[in-house]
Amino acid sequence: VIEYDRFQPEFYEDTKTYISKRTSAQKVKQGTKLYKSNKNFINSIDKTFSVEKSLLLALMGIETNFGTYVGKMDILSSLATLSFDKRRSKFFTKELITILQLIETKKIDHDILYGSWAGAFGNFQFMPSTIKSYAIDYDKDGKIDLKKSTKDSVASAANYIHKIGWKQDTHCYIEVQLNKEIKDELVNYSARGISNKLTIKKWKKLGVELPAGIEISKKTKAALISPDGKTSPKFLVFGNYERVLQWNRSLRFGISVCKLANMIKNEI
Repeated sequence: VIEYDRFQPEFYEDTKTYISKRTSAQKVKQGTKLYKSNKNFINSIDKTFSVEKSLLLALMGIETNFGTYVGKMDILSSLATLSFDKRRSKFFTKELITILQLIETKKIDHDILYGSWAGAFGNFQFMPSTIKSYAIDYDKDGKIDLKKSTKDSVASAANYIHKIGWKQDTHCYIEVQLNKEIKDELVNYSARGISNKLTIKKWKKLGVELPAGIEISKKTKAALISPDGKTSPKFLVFGNYERVLQWNRSLRFGISVCKLANMIKNEI
């Protein structure tokens, strides 16, 4: 568990490599297939929760390859280990206590608690606190099943992303070019607190060039991110992007999810 924690892809893969691995044509094909086999249900979730089906499919695709790899680690053991480890002890201690409470109140069966090394569970890799706050028994069978039930897991993901503030049919990010150097303090190199949100009009004055054909109000606020440092691709990111970061606080993860969502949207 500690080895996995110290060697996460977000730490060592460059932006181009990280994104390309997670937004392949195969991923789009798998997402489209899953959508077609659950079309009526997924459309109803989109409508009920005001969250694009393409985003939900992208999250599931990147997190667990559409439910085909949900992890095999003992979640209780992982959380206990990470609670003892000093790097993020406070966070994981809270998650460990939460999962024990969910087991004690019989909201989740501890016999099926196998998932990621970091303690995430199910088709969308929910942490215990997310299960507690947002998971729902959508198929009304008396239990919340985030692993075997497509209905419970997709509806829970939609409920989560909706309640943390997702705005349907608005931009997540735009890849941009710079025509002059921008002050370093205006650029976000870390996902820990996105800052310096300026209007599109202001960014253009500072030297940010938007791709041709992009229509967005000059009053819209955005932040500039550069995941690999100064030589990295640059992106303007909006409110929806920060909602994705609440799922996984990685600049590259956020771009990957939104890009895959756009690719799937074009196919379904």
